[in-house]
Amino acid sequence: MKLLAAINGAETEVNIHLETESVHAEIDSRVYDVRLQPADGNRLLLISAGQVLDCRIEGELRSGAAIEVVMGTNRYPMVITDPKRWRSASPAGAHTSGAASIVAPMPGKIVRILAQAGDQVEVGAGIVVVEAMKMQNELKSPKAGQVAAIKVEVGTTVNGGDVLAVIE
Repeated sequence: MKLLAAINGAETEVNIHLETESVHAEIDSRVYDVRLQPADGNRLLLISAGQVLDCRIEGELRSGAAIEVVMGTNRYPMVITDPKRWRSASPAGAHTSGAASIVAPMPGKIVRILAQAGDQVEVGAGIVVVEAMKMQNELKSPKAGQVAAIKVEVGTTVNGGDVLAVIE
C-alpha cells in the first residue's frame, strides 16, 4: 500500500506491506522489517533488529488526520494520507463528538474558503479548497456542526499537517 507521509512538514512516499504481526516498510530508499506487538491503549511495541521501541499514537489514525507519534521523549507530528482515499473520501465514519480539525493533507496553497467561522455545516460540506500539485482539492467537514475557526486566508501557503479549520 502506498501512502504519503508529511512528517514535520517534509513529505515522503511510504510503501507498506502489512501482515498479521509484522510490517515491511520502504521509506525513501530505506527498508524496515518490524514486528508489531500491541500494548495497552494506543501503544505498540515495535521490534526490529533486536531493538524494542515503545510507540504511542495520539490522534485519530485515518487518512488526512493530524496525528503525533511519540517514541520515548520524541514527538513526531505527521499526517498520513492514502492517495486512493484522498479524492474519493466520503464522510462515512465521520466524527460525531468533540472538535474536528481539517488539516492540509500535503503542502499547497489556499485558493478558496467556502465557509466562515460561525457557519453551521453538514457532514461533507466543503470548507476549504487547497491547490496542491496543480490540482484543486476541496476539503470537507468530517462532521455536522459549527465552524469554530478558519485558520487560513486565500493565498496562504500551507504545509502538510497544518490545521486549516476547526469544526465543533
